[in-house]
Amino acid sequence: MVKAIVGANWGDEGKGKITDMFAEHADIVVRFQGGANAGHTIINAYGKFALHLLPSGVFHPNITNVVANGVALDIIKLRKEYEELVARGVPAPKLLVSERAQILMPYHVQLDTLEEARLAEKAYGSTKSGIAPFYSDKYAKTGIQVCELFDEAALLEHLQDVCSYKNMLMEHVYHQPPLCARTLCAQLLELKKWLAPMVGDTAGFLREAVKQGKDILLEGQLGSLRDAEHGIYPMVTSSSTVAGYGAVGAGVPPYAIREIVAVTKAYSSAVGAGEFVSELDGEEAVQLREHGGDAGEYGATTHRPRRVGWFDCVATRYGCAVQGATSAVLTAIDCLCYLDELKVCVAYEIDGKITRDFPVTPKLRRAKPVYKTLPGFGRNIRGIRSFDELPQAAKDYVALIEREIETPITLVSNGPRREEILEREPMR
Repeated sequence: MVKAIVGANWGDEGKGKITDMFAEHADIVVRFQGGANAGHTIINAYGKFALHLLPSGVFHPNITNVVANGVALDIIKLRKEYEELVARGVPAPKLLVSERAQILMPYHVQLDTLEEARLAEKAYGSTKSGIAPFYSDKYAKTGIQVCELFDEAALLEHLQDVCSYKNMLMEHVYHQPPLCARTLCAQLLELKKWLAPMVGDTAGFLREAVKQGKDILLEGQLGSLRDAEHGIYPMVTSSSTVAGYGAVGAGVPPYAIREIVAVTKAYSSAVGAGEFVSELDGEEAVQLREHGGDAGEYGATTHRPRRVGWFDCVATRYGCAVQGATSAVLTAIDCLCYLDELKVCVAYEIDGKITRDFPVTPKLRRAKPVYKTLPGFGRNIRGIRSFDELPQAAKDYVALIEREIETPITLVSNGPRREEILEREPMR
């Protein structure tokens, strides 16, 4: 059976912990889209880790971890992440990399950085990881696949063609030194020495695993509102973040994806630009950010302070719907214990009209939150091991969110560690 773990919001929902927890019972964990532009934070017996390209199954020696064809593969960062993991005492994970994955090149990072600087105050808030230029090349059919590393002459010819075009941008738009195809080719061939033993037909491997009834976990990056098709365009990532793309980005049959778990945080947070209706500012934002987990609300990749706000039911209901979520997980509820009262955004006011529907971006820019206020929990809930033992106010908070997002909440996380998770019977 194939299960997908995806984000319902802007990303940063706490998917790493949930994927790590589900991975314990999986045979295969797959990264199927995105690149090193976002991270999953995991805390376990080995310590605290921020994974960016490695699948979250790498802490389990029995699991095969797949970097599939839909991933923006930065080989340098993948190797660094792998080696750091092993250096910290984690057994060398089983890793399989798709021969059809496309390579994120150094010039993608350079172009991303240069373009953000050129845009200045109109910048998209990129992590400068090269993602947009990478996907531009992929769909313009000028990208480089992993399989090309095994034909040096063809690889060099391809790079020479790419550089002839890229250098017009480098020299005449950004006023930078030209790229050298031979230097880039030599760099790739050196990286191939490390990568080659892991390269294979991952889609074929996964299709066979489906036939054998293996438990496969698809690990999504970012969340619904950053999806290039369904998100808050243009402040989105350049890949599809929805579970349905797992069939494309991993190469599994669409009908094989039987469960879709949408992860959402008990309050809202986001890194990067874009519309965020329930966002807080000032001292309220500072307080919520500082209470946001052991390390506070700072990006796993960028280390930038995350934008924070009250839970947004409108955005989350939409996020669960576009994911096709069969269930939801509510994370970080323990971070709200310091508050005497809580607000939940249950609707938007747009041009004087109240709506529960998540609108397109131009209307979203005019939206104002409509809040419902609830009492605080009245105590610290970390350490509680049963949902029934939570204060009634906490249980009521979860129940309200479940009704509003129209998706059954089956798990509630009350701490950052793997074992700090409460099973819950959804409302009927």
